[in-house]
Amino acid sequence: MSRPRIPARRAPRGLSLVVVLQLLLAVSILGLASAELALMGERGARSTRDMQLALQAAEAGLADAIRDVDGPADAVARAGAFDDPRGDAFVEGCGTGPRNRGLCRQKRIGKPVWQEIDFTDSSRTAGFGEFTGRTFASGAGMARGLRPVLAPRYIVEAVDDRELLSDLSLPSLPVYRITAMGFGPRRDIQVVLQTLYRRRRT
Repeated sequence: MSRPRIPARRAPRGLSLVVVLQLLLAVSILGLASAELALMGERGARSTRDMQLALQAAEAGLADAIRDVDGPADAVARAGAFDDPRGDAFVEGCGTGPRNRGLCRQKRIGKPVWQEIDFTDSSRTAGFGEFTGRTFASGAGMARGLRPVLAPRYIVEAVDDRELLSDLSLPSLPVYRITAMGFGPRRDIQVVLQTLYRRRRT
């Protein structure tokens, strides 16, 4: 007597296609995640580079402002402006004239001037080299390499010396709070630096 034949089991069709599609999906997700990480790293590096450019510009602006306060021999426009910090050169809201542009009287109440002023306002802030004769390469575009979109700008406030940097063994000299803003390759990338400075004794 013959046994009935049992049909052989067939492997499910299409299973290998499903497995391959799942592997392809996993590899695609990993590839997209790697690309996103690479883009984030590139954006972070660009942001750091732009902030460093603005920081260097602000440092240059601070150095130029100190030179302005010390009164270089070739800058006659400011002659006498820093001799008397209580004089008419330092005004509330910062000076706008050719002799006192960017020279501000210290506010006694409320926010200090440097927190309220718009550093892109060229009528109330002094520009790099305006009173020192120095030059600063700036301007938009990549024709000559990456550089700040604007030259640094600064203000100088005459500060009361009763508590700051006082040295009773020396005659009192004016103390100035210098605030400089540097710009990156775009106007919205800004760095502000500030220092208290006493003029050099001559």
